[in-house]
Order: sequence, then C-alpha cells, then structure tokens
Amino acid sequence: MYRTILLVRVLLVTLYFPPAGGGGVQRSLKLAQYLPALGIETHVLAPEDPKWIHRDAELRVPTQAWVHRVPYLGPKARRPAEELHGTSGLERVAVQAKIATRRLLVPDASVTWNLTAIPAAIRIVRREGIDVVITTSPPGSIHLVGAAVKRATGVAWLADVRDALVANPHRRADTTATRAKQAANVRLGRLVARYADGISAVSDAIADEIRELSPRGVVRTIANGSDFDDFVGLEYRPGERFRITHTGSFFGKRDPRPFLQALADSGLDVVARFVGDFRASDREWAEGLALGDRLELIPYSPRAESLRLQRDSEALLLLVPDAGGRGKGVLSGKVFEYLAAERPILAAVPPDGAAAKLIRETGAGVVVAPDDVDGLRTALEVLQQRFRDGGLPAARLDDDLRHRLSREARVEELAELLRQIATLDRP
Repeated sequence: MYRTILLVRVLLVTLYFPPAGGGGVQRSLKLAQYLPALGIETHVLAPEDPKWIHRDAELRVPTQAWVHRVPYLGPKARRPAEELHGTSGLERVAVQAKIATRRLLVPDASVTWNLTAIPAAIRIVRREGIDVVITTSPPGSIHLVGAAVKRATGVAWLADVRDALVANPHRRADTTATRAKQAANVRLGRLVARYADGISAVSDAIADEIRELSPRGVVRTIANGSDFDDFVGLEYRPGERFRITHTGSFFGKRDPRPFLQALADSGLDVVARFVGDFRASDREWAEGLALGDRLELIPYSPRAESLRLQRDSEALLLLVPDAGGRGKGVLSGKVFEYLAAERPILAAVPPDGAAAKLIRETGAGVVVAPDDVDGLRTALEVLQQRFRDGGLPAARLDDDLRHRLSREARVEELAELLRQIATLDRP
C-alpha cells in the first residue's frame, strides 16, 4: 500500500563529503546537489573530521542541502602497504601491530563513526520529519546506521551500495583476518537485504549479489553518471608528445605493471602520467624499466586539476583488474568520468566485463585484457600513430547517449526510487 506524500525529505548519511577529496566523494556530493532541484528536501549527515587520506578545499558544498556534522571517533584512514613499505625489524613489528588493531574492527575500521552518527541520525530524522534515510557505502559499516535508525524511528531506508558487500574484487588473499572480515561482510549483506526498503547498486553485478540474499525491498541498478558540466571550459591542446593519463589511487589488486611493461617494450615516445597515489613498491619496480621522462608521477591533486589533466591528454588509461573473475562486474565512477572528459580511452579491463561493454557501446576507446602486455603495446602503437598522422579527435557521445549516461539522469532514477519507498505503508 502507498501513502500520499507531497514533499519527500531525505537524510543522506555518508562518510565521504567535502572537504574530503578523492573519487568516493562525487556520488554523495552530486546527490546533495541535484536532489533538491527535483523537489526532494535533502539533509546530509557527514563527519566533522574523519581523518581522510585526502582533502579538497576547492569542492563546493551544495547550498540547497542542509549539512549536519558530528565528530568522527576512530583511527585515521591509512594505506597499510605504504606504511609497511621500507620498514624492517622493530619498526615493522610496530607498524604491523597498528594495522592489526585497525583490522580487528569489523566490518571495517570506520565502524567507530557509528557511535556518533547513529544518535545524530535519529535526532535529525525526528526533528526534521525525514521520510527516507539513505546510507551510501563505502564503507560498508555505514549501512549499520540505516538499520539502527530504521529500527528506532520506523523511517524508510535506502541502502546505496557502491562496492560489493561480499565479493569485493580488491579484497586481499585468504588469511584469518580476511576470513573474519568476509564473515562480517556476509552478515552485513544479509542485514541490508533483510531490513532495507530499497537498495540501489552501481552495477548489475552488485545488484545480482544482493538479490541472491533474498532482499525484502526493491533492488535497482543505478550506475554512476558522467558529469559533463564539470569539464565545461577545460580545453584539449595537442601536445608535442603523446600523453596518456591515469587518475586515481592504486589499492588492492589494481596493477599498473602490465601497462608499464608494454610502454617499456614499445620504445615509443609516449608520456604516461599517473595522477594520485602511486604505490612505492610499483614506483621502485618501474625504476627498473628505465622509462626516464616517459613516466610522470603526479601526487594527489584536487578534483579541478585532475579534470584539467584528463581533458588535456591525448588518451586516458583505465585499469580494472580481473581479480579471479570478480573484476568483470566493476563499473566504477572513473569510467564515467573518463567518458565525460571526451578523450580516447585505453581500457585495460576484463574484455567480457561491464566496463568493456560500456566502452564498446559508446565507441570511446579500445579494450585490452588487463594482463595482456602485447595487446597493450599494440594499442599504444596504434593510438600514437593516429596521433602522429593527424591527431586524435574528441571521443564525443551523441546527445541521447550523453543524457542517458549523465549524472542528472541517474539522480532522477534515484529520486523516483526514493519517492516509491517513501510512500510505502510500514508497520
């Protein structure tokens, strides 16, 4: 049964919101930007200081949304592989102890924010007359807020799932700690399936994983979108040398080495630019290839600079690991950001996966298996030759495809789902 609600009020609970930086911010930020324009009163609950790895002071907080902040209690976000790299003896033992302590927190190290987020969310729901609480992951522990608030207030709950809760493609090798995390994530997935009134997933693979848990609410795939407007005013100027750019951090099983080996083998005068966190171990490995000025490592940059570098590139490099078959379902926000940049994409992704399908559908680039060094070398040679023969034109999409893939269209889909579950009669 449905109720009539003239105005839908939502509370978006997210760990990643400006001034946090990085790609994980964009979905939450754009929801807060576009939902009010669709007639949905939007409140955001985010941490005051979650000790993010990166900050981006240039990101603007939408003025049409109410933003509520509460303290973050817990460990600082870290990259364990980087902390351990280059350590030995007692120093390494001490670092391992710190990492082990964080790994004891399940389902993830950010679960401690729930100590302040849950009571704050309950207060906001009651005070503002909220109809739907949205929890958007990662981290997965954010969904515990939704479950707790639903139980305390009876409000509708939409779980927005951006990383697989169970079969995460970047999860590390089988260890006792990993098995404990896996068990916790299975329990979390079952909780979301059992209690959420609606579940939005960024890919069909994640939606299918949730459907296997027999969810009580509607499950819908609402992928990330392309923010074409973010590139307005940014220009591409052909470089003297062919430049291929990768933006984003390296973590889990994401691996630049096959591409770097292909670049070294090719002998081409190609500049590979990596913008963001590049693992120290990969940097040391790359030094053995003697790439010289053909490899450019640029530290983390604010989003505006990252977008400028993407547009001002001959091509863009997309890396999605196969990860034992789990990478096939990955359709990250980076894919859509690259599409909005309108530069040709060299996609080193599972050829039969979701990212490959989208690249082929849009005609935006070439697909090569992520570990196919020879294939990557050939693709580089073809792209560079086209550049030398007259340049690489923009990879522009037709108007219908631009609209279908736009962030605005995706937020409209989510708004429709919000209205649907807001009007459900609940006990």
